[in-house]
Parts: sequence; C-alpha cells; structure tokens
Amino acid sequence: MQDDLGIETLLNLNDYVISQDGGYWVKIEAWTVLANDNIPHGIRYSLTLHEPYGKRILGYDNSHAIKLPKKYKFAGQRLPYDHKHRHVSDRGVPYEFTNAHQLLADFFAEVDILLTELLK
Repeated sequence: MQDDLGIETLLNLNDYVISQDGGYWVKIEAWTVLANDNIPHGIRYSLTLHEPYGKRILGYDNSHAIKLPKKYKFAGQRLPYDHKHRHVSDRGVPYEFTNAHQLLADFFAEVDILLTELLK
C-alpha cells in the first residue's frame, strides 16, 4: 500500500452512513486488499450519495473496470478501476486517484454541489 496518511481516515470511515439535508445520505465503504495493477493503493472503496428513498445518485468507487469511450478500443488499453458515477445507469467516468484525502475531498465537494442543485 502506498504511503498515504489519508488511507487510515478512509478505512476508519468504513460502514459510516452520514445524514445530509433533505433526507439525502452518504454511505462510505473502504477496506484493504492486496495492491495490484488495477488497485495500486491497496484500498477497495465505495463512496455513495443516495436520495431519501435509497436510490444512488452519485458514487465514487473502484469495484469494477469501466468501459472507456470508443476512442480507446485498441487492444492492451488499461481500463481504469477508480471512477465515478453521476446516475445509477451511468457506467462511470475515470477518476484519477492521487490519495485518500483527495478522494474524500473530491467526493464531498461534488456532494455539496449536487445537493445545492437538488435542494434549491
């Protein structure tokens, strides 16, 4: 696992559910795995924002590879595992994981923006 002090913070937040305004809620899951080419930081994670009735409306995770746009159809292209979803049906867009603190900051910044839009 890379030297990232934020990883301990992220791991300590595993299974936390955090209430948000308007009945929305955030769930954080994070646990260690063996580092590999797809998960070099050694952390499997899922950070999600849900509407009051439970439907996921935002997610950052690395639970699966994503299919990149057709311009990346060439053999040997690495499919990113770290990515984010804006809607349930969204297959995801790549997310550049730099460290766990930045992951948390980016996720909660997007949660704030999205909730500001939804709660107008």
